[in-house]
Amino acid sequence: MKIKPFVWLILCLSWMTLTSSCGEKRGELRRIWYKGSYNRDFNDLNPLHLEAAQRLGIRPVSSREEAKKASRKMIEIKTNKYYEVEELTHSIPYLVPEAAGLLETIGKNFIDSLQSHNAPHYKVKVTSVTRTVDDIDKLQKGNINSSSNSAHLYGTTFDISWVRYTKINKKDALNIEQEDLKMVLAMVLRDLQKQGKCYVKHERKQGCFHITAR
Repeated sequence: MKIKPFVWLILCLSWMTLTSSCGEKRGELRRIWYKGSYNRDFNDLNPLHLEAAQRLGIRPVSSREEAKKASRKMIEIKTNKYYEVEELTHSIPYLVPEAAGLLETIGKNFIDSLQSHNAPHYKVKVTSVTRTVDDIDKLQKGNINSSSNSAHLYGTTFDISWVRYTKINKKDALNIEQEDLKMVLAMVLRDLQKQGKCYVKHERKQGCFHITAR
């Protein structure tokens, strides 16, 4: 039986609509659940962070100008498709290569994990990076609990917020709760921690994960 041209057109348009909608369909959101305790699982204390930082990182520098002549090569980190760097007031956006690579891995794995849960994509936010001695002095003036012997001095350490995230596709109608995003980030960090890639401290008051490359 012959099919008239306009019927072919309707069939083709219907098929294209069907395949297009199938291709764009996210699928049912998988339950996001972290089976653990943030404070217990991410309790690598300062001596561990310091040991790794001093072994792997630069010699502490006094000022931002001196940081340009650091004892090891430093990589400038900028907002990209895997993470967002917030405005830094007490640190500079430079890390040793191992730490810069770790940060990118965290950002990529976070997005991949959201994808595996059929969730919208978000980027993590970096809130603090490498601090100079001058930065530490300024911090201590405003915060007596700030440590003068911080792993942030060595270019190996950065903080990622567990409170704030950036949604990549603003047109996506589905939003994921902050607590669920924190659980996904925790799963990513725990995997890397177990692989011996990093030390992680869950900072409750600061609302961040304090991370040092190993």
